[in-house]
This record gives sequence, C-alpha cells and structure tokens, in this order.
Amino acid sequence: MVYENEDVLGFKDVNPQAPVHILFVPKKHIPGVHAINSSNQDSIQRLVLAATSVAREHGVEESGYRLVINCRKEGGQTVDHLHLHLLGGRRMNWPPG
Repeated sequence: MVYENEDVLGFKDVNPQAPVHILFVPKKHIPGVHAINSSNQDSIQRLVLAATSVAREHGVEESGYRLVINCRKEGGQTVDHLHLHLLGGRRMNWPPG
C-alpha cells in the first residue's frame, strides 16, 4: 500500500509495466469507467488527485508519467472494479499496444 484516504487506495501493481506502476481504486465499488454517473462522478477526480500526489512522491512528476483507465474486455480491463494505473520512470511509447 502506498496511498490511502477515506475514498481511495493506492498500491503497487503485482505485474509492473514500468519502474513506477501503481494502481488506484475507489473504496466504493464501481465496475468500471463505463459505470460513472452523476452519483459517483467524483470518484474519477479523487483517483486522479491521488495519482498526481503519488507521482510527485515517487519522483516522476517532472519527468512525466501516464495515467490509464482500461474499460471492459477489449479495452484491457481484467478486474471488474474501476482502477487507474500510474505508470512512470521510463519513456512511454505511442501508440500503446
């Protein structure tokens, strides 16, 4: 665990794709970004704020980082709970695969 507040947990990915690879999840269950609506839209803001704070703490704020949210099977979502990936510590390629 690298981050926790009343709404969000942040922890290192078990299969990191970059030197810094941290997942952020809302404590409230939301199946994915496709399930964001007016009653839970603040969850995205809280995930991004947590990620930007941790990016600063892990020394990738200045060099740059990527934030990723996968949506459903073909979008690469493998866990049925909204989560945001913070990836940093190396140059990111484009297009992603």
